[in-house]
Amino acid sequence: MYCEAKSQLSTVRDLLRFAVSRFNEVGLFFGHGSTSAYDEAAYLILHTLHLPLDRLEPFLDAHLTTPELEQVVNVIRRRATERIPAAYLAKEAWLGDFRFYVDERVIVPRSFIAELLREQLSPWVEEPDDIHSALDLCTGSGCLAVLLAHAFEHAMIDAADISQDALQVARKNVADYGLEHKINLIQSDLFAGLQERRYDLIVSNPPYVSAESMATLPEEYRHEPRNALAGGEDGLDVIREIIHSAASHLTTGGMLIVEAGHNQEALERAFPRTPFTWLETSAGDEFVFLLKRHELPSV
Repeated sequence: MYCEAKSQLSTVRDLLRFAVSRFNEVGLFFGHGSTSAYDEAAYLILHTLHLPLDRLEPFLDAHLTTPELEQVVNVIRRRATERIPAAYLAKEAWLGDFRFYVDERVIVPRSFIAELLREQLSPWVEEPDDIHSALDLCTGSGCLAVLLAHAFEHAMIDAADISQDALQVARKNVADYGLEHKINLIQSDLFAGLQERRYDLIVSNPPYVSAESMATLPEEYRHEPRNALAGGEDGLDVIREIIHSAASHLTTGGMLIVEAGHNQEALERAFPRTPFTWLETSAGDEFVFLLKRHELPSV
């Protein structure tokens, strides 16, 4: 099939149709940036051909050279047969206008916290200039650390992760944005390597997938590091540790913001006396919580 495609297809329009057909035929899962076979096919084709990602129409009837055709068909084949997320094939992922390098050493960035940082966490942070120190816990690719640095220009940022492999990816992204002077990368098992550091703001997109959900994840997610997804039997193992330890790493008026996936009910059962504030995101108000230091159970 793919060999025939190289000999019988010639234009971007041909390849777009072919890719959409293949992606729908094999039932790919779209959860890493795109929401449909068409969007994913268009993105992969434009990226592979080094064309503007927001301008498909002018190029639809352009004829490809033989090397270009081979490259595009190969990307389509790998996405359809190996079910590799498009972000890993392209070595990039986008959060709004921010581009990040990614590979299989980190999960593909897709945090709702990114949306909140675009608004400088308003109204919960009244004066962005008052944020002088922030921590991105479980930083992975470093994407939230980079967004923190842009949102709070007076803040020094620590970005911590247990994985040295992830920190290598984060280091590249920090360097790509010229933020080496603002973002300090630290290998740490949650707070263990942070000693007595305190922050005005801690954000985290930790592992939170339950064992039951891990067993049924689409194949695309199995290309991502397991330890960045699996949150234990009920999905709350890491979140529990964060909640129990965060107070000792926050300043007096500091706050903790954590993405918790679909675990709102389980989390509120586990901490019945903790007054979680659930923040509004594009997907609703049940995925990201905020706690001020005095609201944390260990204070």
